[in-house]
Amino acid sequence: MASQPIRIDFVSDVVCPWCAVGLASLERALERIGDAVEVDLHFQPFELNPGMPAEGEDATSHLVAKYGLSREQLDHNRATIRARGAEVGFAFGERGRIVNTFDAHRLLHWAGTLGAGEQRALKHALLQAYHGDGRDVSDHDVLVAIAGSAGLDAARARTILASDEFADAVRAQERYFTDRGIRGVPAVILDERHLISGGQPVEVFEQALRRVAAGDVR
Repeated sequence: MASQPIRIDFVSDVVCPWCAVGLASLERALERIGDAVEVDLHFQPFELNPGMPAEGEDATSHLVAKYGLSREQLDHNRATIRARGAEVGFAFGERGRIVNTFDAHRLLHWAGTLGAGEQRALKHALLQAYHGDGRDVSDHDVLVAIAGSAGLDAARARTILASDEFADAVRAQERYFTDRGIRGVPAVILDERHLISGGQPVEVFEQALRRVAAGDVR
């Protein structure tokens, strides 16, 4: 086992499908490694659409306009994502709207102050709610229910959402990573030095973790 845990900063957005794939791949890699490598996992905020209005936008129209894709290209990309998700055990459902995720990130920050397990449970619940079940993860009632389902204090979650609590902390973390060149997600940073970009296959994460643990990186 490594002398000290490998810090993993998983920079991502709740509405990013490749982030769901990337997290599932990372976790499959951790399962393969088992006790050989100890890690300290932190989820960090990134907003793909920080200016997204409260009511959100139709997902297909938004993606076609943002990336200049045809409907056929978009359908192909979605099929690819569904297939990659299935490979690592994540089932994508219909995601009809793109929504604002800032409040979800505030709850994730709060969960991180409670512990790594609490933050990881909430991250899983949010990804499942949006990508699997098509729920509106900008709606406060939905967010409170998701927090409760993840084992967190629903009343405390509602109090946070009704205020600006953790807003400054989330913005500071977002700036920290964008100032260091993170422009797309998922961005998985090992020991604050080694970057793995995108929803990579399980083998890529496994190899990187083993090499960092062994000190075999430059």
